[in-house]
Amino acid sequence: MLEREARTRYLLELGAALALYMAVLVGSIYMAKTMQPGLARTLVVISPSIPVVLFLWVIARQVRRMDEFVRLRTLESMAISGSVVGAFSLTYGFFEMAGFPKLSMFWVWGILGLSTFVVGSVRCLVKK
Repeated sequence: MLEREARTRYLLELGAALALYMAVLVGSIYMAKTMQPGLARTLVVISPSIPVVLFLWVIARQVRRMDEFVRLRTLESMAISGSVVGAFSLTYGFFEMAGFPKLSMFWVWGILGLSTFVVGSVRCLVKK
């Protein structure tokens, strides 16, 4: 499969997973508003986590479709990004001890996405 075809298939699969995630997210928010606290409400609230498994599957399929060089560069960028998030989380934990506001775990995914974008962009600009 050519890189362009693989990327097109990846974007279609990722778009479908994102659409399902958004539908479940909106549905769960709407349903949870009318429910009493308890196990059923908790299950409804965490239900958007189920389509996230599709994201993992789509990403794993795309990594398998990549040629060795692109796969190596992608995995290196992901490792650097993960290290950035780990360093940020540790450092911000110390800031929280100093009185800074506590951050929600929702920030981790956003910071990972941003750091992956920045790392990928910098690596494209600074070619070896």
